[in-house]
Amino acid sequence: MPSEQYVKRLPSPRVIVAAAIIEGGRVLACQRSAPPEAAGKWEFPGGKVERGETDQQALARECVEELGISVEVGDRVGPDVPLAHGRAVLRVYAAAVLDGGVPEALEHMALRWLAVDQLDSVPWLPADVPIVAELPKLLA
Repeated sequence: MPSEQYVKRLPSPRVIVAAAIIEGGRVLACQRSAPPEAAGKWEFPGGKVERGETDQQALARECVEELGISVEVGDRVGPDVPLAHGRAVLRVYAAAVLDGGVPEALEHMALRWLAVDQLDSVPWLPADVPIVAELPKLLA
């Protein structure tokens, strides 16, 4: 049995957070502009959790940077979704726009509010598909 000092610790996966922003029974979908392999596909807005940030703090920051809005971060939506061969994990949270803000496509090609019967009308990034499957109960 190896001594404790020689046990290799696997790095924790990088946490990526995203927001399922819900308003009026619809969810906000964002169309990627980059990288080329993801351009044109749709996702939930968000990004990397930086050192010292909670998931909620990172998500609030990302929504300001990507959409120009403040959000209230709510409960988790769906399970962790493994990314990058296990080197990262996607965590999605329900969110609501604060202060009457209107999302702007600051880093995306387009934004679209989707009702439950429109969720399949856009090509989602593979990582977001399991989360889309959880949305009907939130949008009802």
